[in-house]
Amino acid sequence: MPQSPSDHERAAAGLDFDADPIRDRASKLGNSIAENGPEALFEEIENLLPESWREQIVTFPIAALALGLGVGIWLGLKKSTEIISAGSSMLSAAAMANVSKVLNREDEE
Repeated sequence: MPQSPSDHERAAAGLDFDADPIRDRASKLGNSIAENGPEALFEEIENLLPESWREQIVTFPIAALALGLGVGIWLGLKKSTEIISAGSSMLSAAAMANVSKVLNREDEE
């Protein structure tokens, strides 16, 4: 909630979202995917897993693969439109953040 007139103006201009950690992380992920390809996405997924899960995956790779395939099929059947819209939203947010950075650099020069 804005506390002063300048806060209200910042919120109206969309400047309230400058320090949003989710947008920053999505932007960094978008940049790394653009630079490194899908390998960056797999590294990000690996970083989300707890260490104990990683050990189980290394110990039982076939079971982990079967579980991942089952979850993927279930998500694809039940939640495909939500997943596609969330993914496209994340990619467009990352693209717009990059465009904003480029435009800010041009303004400074």
